[in-house]
Amino acid sequence: MDGHTSHLLFSVLMNGLKRIMPAAIVTGAVGVIVFFWIPSQTVLVVTSASGKTALCARMSDGEEWMISYTHSVNRRPVYDFLRVEGNGLRILRSRYDAFGAGMPETSTPDNPLRVGPDGWLEYTVNRSVPDLTIFVGRVAGHALQIKGRNIPFISLAEPGKSLRFFVEKRSLYRTFKGGCVWK
Repeated sequence: MDGHTSHLLFSVLMNGLKRIMPAAIVTGAVGVIVFFWIPSQTVLVVTSASGKTALCARMSDGEEWMISYTHSVNRRPVYDFLRVEGNGLRILRSRYDAFGAGMPETSTPDNPLRVGPDGWLEYTVNRSVPDLTIFVGRVAGHALQIKGRNIPFISLAEPGKSLRFFVEKRSLYRTFKGGCVWK
């Protein structure tokens, strides 16, 4: 190949790249925007009474988490199990070892009460809810157990204030920015 032919081939190649590169850059930029900015992450969000995000955790559909507290009357532990389900929550069951005010004492066909092999009572709730609001107790010691962490409610809001739990889709950017709990 002589110098003129190789120069001509180089020129054709460069012109082709000049036409392709803007499209490749635009396609790449759009891909990055879609990846980081389109809501695609299922997130459990906990907000304070003012609506400010106190905590968020990236979750999978069907993933369970728990709220624990001490019953106000009998001073015994209670464990409420919940699950992320679609765009909402499902209250699965409550476990406790003693009856107290407001604690179920009987079974119904839809909500059985069983005694487990460990002697603990387990009440099946199985109720779908769009969100859940809980007031932070002054002596209850409410805590969220999620992704291997134990997070006291008092680290999220003052006693007497409410916390709202709900599920939403968030972009990867908003999930990172929101300080979500990662496992």
